[in-house]
Amino acid sequence: MLRVRPIHYTSRMDQWGQLLSALGMVRTVDDGDWQEFDAGSGRLALHRVAGAAGTDGVGEQGNAQDGRTDFGVEVGDLAEFARRTNLAGAGDGTTPAELVSARHGDTCRITGEDGFGFFADKAAHGAQCADADPALAVVEVWFTPDAAAAAQTLRNMGARLRPAPDADETADFTAKNGGVLMVRPASGAARSGLGFEYTGDLAALRDRLAGAGHQVSLTEEAFGRTLHVANPDAADLPENPNGAMLWISHKPEGV
Repeated sequence: MLRVRPIHYTSRMDQWGQLLSALGMVRTVDDGDWQEFDAGSGRLALHRVAGAAGTDGVGEQGNAQDGRTDFGVEVGDLAEFARRTNLAGAGDGTTPAELVSARHGDTCRITGEDGFGFFADKAAHGAQCADADPALAVVEVWFTPDAAAAAQTLRNMGARLRPAPDADETADFTAKNGGVLMVRPASGAARSGLGFEYTGDLAALRDRLAGAGHQVSLTEEAFGRTLHVANPDAADLPENPNGAMLWISHKPEGV
């Protein structure tokens, strides 16, 4: 199995929980400082960290993590996933998967040729919540100066390439068990990004978010319609990695 499950670090768990619920996601794990929300496709984990000085009274501890999103996936059997990934990588001379013991337990670390690393964790619960909005998908983005190599790493992991009309350096993939992985060319150090896709009525989702008190706008762009909703971290972290707004792009069903 392969499921998209990024980890978002924040000192604003309540605000994020309210936004994700308004998006149609369902909390399926609640361990206090660790919570997981299921979309119709993909999963997002929230990890509580200490906030910036003046935002929650805890001082400077945690500033480097607050507002950051880590790229990540869930798999079934760690050893088998690592074996298959490295076997697929043998054709291009890479062995990106390594079984390791991290602070959160046994896991598989994936390292791209650009040095970007992330974890493939064993899924604690396999089934996607049936009550989540089936039109919503979690999207994680791998920004990298070597888009071709990053795309090949995702292929080796078993991600399925999604056809795109433009033959450029971008690449979109779906995970068998839910979620979307994107590769986007970018200068500087490789990094991750977070977003969403929606196959339903984007205007209705906008109204639902606005009715729940979220700042949201619908824009028409060259590549389609996109919702921009205020990032819960933005008020206290104007320079946060995911920006002031989160994007929810429209993906026509079946495309």
